[in-house]
Formats: sequence, structure tokens, C-alpha cells
Amino acid sequence: MGRRLGLCAVFMFLVMIAAACGGSSATDPASTPADEGAETEPTEGTTGEFEEMTLNLGHAIAADETSHYHQGALKFKEIVEEETGGKVTIEIHPNSALGGEREMIEGLQLGTLDMVFTSSGPVGNFAPLSNAFDFPFLFRDREHAYAVLDGEIGAEVAEQLEGVGIKLLAWAENGFRMITNNRRAIVNPEDMQGISLRTMENQIHIQAFEDYGGNPTPMAFNELYTAMQQGVVDGQENPLAVIIPSKFYEIQNHLTLSSHVYSPAPLLISKALYDDFPPELQDIFVRAAEEMRDWEREFIADLTEQYIQTALDEGMEIVSEEEFNYEAFFEATQGVYELYQDEYGEIHERIWAVE
Repeated sequence: MGRRLGLCAVFMFLVMIAAACGGSSATDPASTPADEGAETEPTEGTTGEFEEMTLNLGHAIAADETSHYHQGALKFKEIVEEETGGKVTIEIHPNSALGGEREMIEGLQLGTLDMVFTSSGPVGNFAPLSNAFDFPFLFRDREHAYAVLDGEIGAEVAEQLEGVGIKLLAWAENGFRMITNNRRAIVNPEDMQGISLRTMENQIHIQAFEDYGGNPTPMAFNELYTAMQQGVVDGQENPLAVIIPSKFYEIQNHLTLSSHVYSPAPLLISKALYDDFPPELQDIFVRAAEEMRDWEREFIADLTEQYIQTALDEGMEIVSEEEFNYEAFFEATQGVYELYQDEYGEIHERIWAVE
């Protein structure tokens, strides 16, 4: 009898240890006997359904207070860490510390990188439909671009990315691209003659600048500053939100407010990693990305005049939007549209139809 009581005591002791260590089974509705009639309501805003983790997020721009990538990444980090009660930590690696943009996107596929905040140029290598966004003078204005990217067409690109192991969380903003160079003011397409211009590794951009008469040179962004400084290329084209935080005014004399291409900035995550998240954490990441997207777009809009003033203060000669020969450049662009008509003509018609 004493032995049986001893075994019972050991058994009860082990049960108590299991309950103390496990915890969750005691409040799991599925484990509650039906005849008890107990009703368990979910706790709103719970952060206890996922493990602690640290994720790495890379981008190519400087860690500057006027850098849209870095400030956007900080905003995303702030929201995620607050919503998860500090269980998820985002470590930001700016200034191409983890490689060029294409390399970082490949890292998502390989599982060597968790997240990247990138320009859209390299994305076409992974989701060809996104190349449709890279045509000059495609979008009427920012609002038109937002309606396309946040709607059905942007979702179709996201679906293509998922097919190659990449999850798109949100389309943030890079902005309208402008031209800088060290040779001369760019007003008309013929002003591009003989100018070597760094472009993204994107065939549509390359073809467009060839049609304008320039010598486009595809190059990773992390190589650009040194290439301009050493005279390997005469200039480049990027949004003001990249040109000014990157201090290109230190080595470039001319800025043309051409707004020739609108560039989104997708926030991407490894699909394998995202798929391993519990639904609650997936929701947090999507909501945080969308909130960051809206904040970051406004951040760029608010700083546009400051970017232009900084360029003037630093001695750059500026060709204004009014001086830029939009009609001549638009006409010179039609050859690019014709060249890719079979591939992107239909999607362009859909984009132009979006209100």
C-alpha cells in the first residue's frame, strides 16, 4: 500500500512540473472537456503565439536622417517590435553592407537573408511582370502609381515573386527618377549625346537611354559613387530621395528634374521564413509594412523641397520641371514601348486605365 501511495505521489509531482513548464495546454480550448461547458475567449493583442527571433533587413542607402530607405526601415522595425512586445527584433543593415540589391534579393531565395528594402529595378529578374513599371513616363503622377501598385496589378507581381520564394509585404516608394551628370545641363534628348550614365541592371532603362543618345552603363548601386568620383561614368539617374542622402552633389554638377521613371521600393521577405510564421505574426508583418509604406511615401513628399534646396546650396545647377523638354523625351521613348509591345503592351493598357 505504501508503495502505491509513493507512486501516486511521484505521478502527481510530474504532472505539476509538466503543467508549470507547458502552461499553454491548461488554457487551450481544445483540451477543455466538453461537459465542463467552459468558454475560452481569445486574448486580444496577444504576443505569446510565436518565439523570440532576430531578423536581418538590408538596404543599399546610407543610414541618414533624410534617407527614405533607412527611415522607412526604422519605422517598420518600430511597429513590429512594439506589436510583438519585443519578441521580434529587426536588425537593419544599411549602405549595401549585405551586398548589392540583386545579391540581397537572391539571399531571400537562398535563405541567407531575411528581408530587403530595395529599388524595383532588380526585381524584374525575379518577377518579369514588374518590368512593366520601369517604362519612362508611364505613370501620370504619384496617386496613379499608388493605385496601380496597391491594387490588382501590384498583386499580380507579388504572386510572381511568391512563385520564386519571395514574399512582397508592401510597395513603398523610391520616387520619380532624376538625372545628374558632370558634363552639361540635360534639357533635350540630344543633350545626352556622349554622356555615360549609370543605370540599374534593367534592359528597359538601358534601351531608353540608348534611344536618348546616351551611353548607359548598368552597375550595382554600391559601386556608383566611386565610379562617378573616378570618372568611370559621367552621371546617373535616381530619385531625389537617393541622390541627396547619398551626397552625389559632392561629385556631380548638374541635376535635371526629369521625373522620367517612377520607381517603387518593395519591402521583401523570404517566403520560406514568412510561411513559418504563425498567422498572428504574418498579420503583424503585413500591417506594419502597409503602415510603413504610407508613412514613407509621405516622408518623401514632405522632404522634396528640402532635397532640391540642398542641391542648390551645394552648388548644383538645376534644370527645373518647366525647363525640361518633356514632349521631346516622351517622343524619344516611344521606340522602347514599341520594342516591348508584345510583352508589356496589354499590361500598359491596364495601367493607363487605372484611375
